[in-house]
Amino acid sequence: MTTRRIVQIRRIYDDPTPQDGTRVLVDRLWPRGVSKTRARLDEWCKQVAPSTELRTWYGHDPKLFDEFARRYRDELTARDRAAALTHLHQLADRSTLTLLTGTKNTDISEAAVLADLLAHPNRSPDR
Repeated sequence: MTTRRIVQIRRIYDDPTPQDGTRVLVDRLWPRGVSKTRARLDEWCKQVAPSTELRTWYGHDPKLFDEFARRYRDELTARDRAAALTHLHQLADRSTLTLLTGTKNTDISEAAVLADLLAHPNRSPDR
């Protein structure tokens, strides 16, 4: 029997809700204008974030999202990022997991790629 994981994506600028469960920021950089108190984070998992080079190349251009997602999944196989991804899998196994990002469009963010991987635990990052 498998339990269905609940993995949500929200902007860190949105107010926290009781349905958020465990709140984890997955950006490498701290979002502007948000205090650590207001963020009400359980964790900041910057080790799972895409590399600076990949993030800069991507620039959140919707036309580049599919290639960004492929390259980011490749990066998630590196030891440090793979360990961070495993940690997120463990958090998702315990309760609802809300991935937080400062990005304006969460549908084309690293959080979207992570949410897909976490919601489908048998899928390999390098699919």
